[in-house]
Amino acid sequence: MISEDRLRELEDIQEKFKYRFKDINLLNQSLTHKSYVNENISENLQDNERLEFLGDAVLSLVVSDYSINRFADGSEGDLTKIRAAVVSEANLSLVAREMEIGKFLLLGKGEIMTGGRDKTSLVANAFEAVLAAIYLDSGYKEVFQVIINILNDKINKVAGYELHRDFKSELQEFIQNRQYSIPQYRVSSEFGPPHEKIFEVELIIDGKVCSIGMGRTKKEAEQSAAEKALEQLKI
Repeated sequence: MISEDRLRELEDIQEKFKYRFKDINLLNQSLTHKSYVNENISENLQDNERLEFLGDAVLSLVVSDYSINRFADGSEGDLTKIRAAVVSEANLSLVAREMEIGKFLLLGKGEIMTGGRDKTSLVANAFEAVLAAIYLDSGYKEVFQVIINILNDKINKVAGYELHRDFKSELQEFIQNRQYSIPQYRVSSEFGPPHEKIFEVELIIDGKVCSIGMGRTKKEAEQSAAEKALEQLKI
């Protein structure tokens, strides 16, 4: 039996995925790490490893299905590169952090103490597990829509549809004739192992943090922060 407090948490994450589960136990399982199961045997829960396995396959299929229709002129090599970048652990961990999936995970005490809620592999795997849960709950059509709603912009960027844009230069030009100070970029955090680091960059204008961007390189994080700042300043 899922507690009332846990049901409220699951309500929040359903809002983030813009999907409502018919079987809430599937969602709960997708967010249950094996460390929690091992420490709470009496609860008779299943961990999310099998769902993660399925979610990995579902995600790859959806991205492939979408890309082959979206980028009709793309070669097999191009489509393979797009899919590999989109479903990479580094990219999925970015998405998972943006959705704050870590705070919804059921983890063992030891895993919590070692920063499990922000581990790159752990949050990326949980994201895939939730996708598998949606697939089992409602089928391919529904999970396809959920995935594309979340990843559409990233797929397009990876494919080069927005990579040519220099948001830092656009921001500089935008503020040039306005009474703003020159934007400054500051790395505020770094996540993940050395070979798959995720950078978080703060964009400071007039002494205040205007936006925060994340990326697999400092340059990518700065571009992300500049893009968000442009969206805010142009409102």
